[in-house]
Amino acid sequence: MTKAEFVEKFAEKTGFSKKDAAAAVDAYHAVVADAMKAGDKVVIPGVLKVEVTERAARTGRNPRTGEEMEIPAKKSIKAKFSDKLLG
Repeated sequence: MTKAEFVEKFAEKTGFSKKDAAAAVDAYHAVVADAMKAGDKVVIPGVLKVEVTERAARTGRNPRTGEEMEIPAKKSIKAKFSDKLLG
């Protein structure tokens, strides 16, 4: 589903105009992005849980040359969708 399709379905379900629905979807994305940047966990009960995790630095291997290399630590996003979504 594309963003345009999502906005259209959202507008149908809520009775919002497509313009208002698009603004609501954009606001939702901005709130989640701000929370992720702040390192907060976002939980929408019955739908999903998203959190930022730290990946430790580690030693990897270049598959082409076999040379060992250091992979730096980084942040990643972990998302878990609720089983309730599948019915």
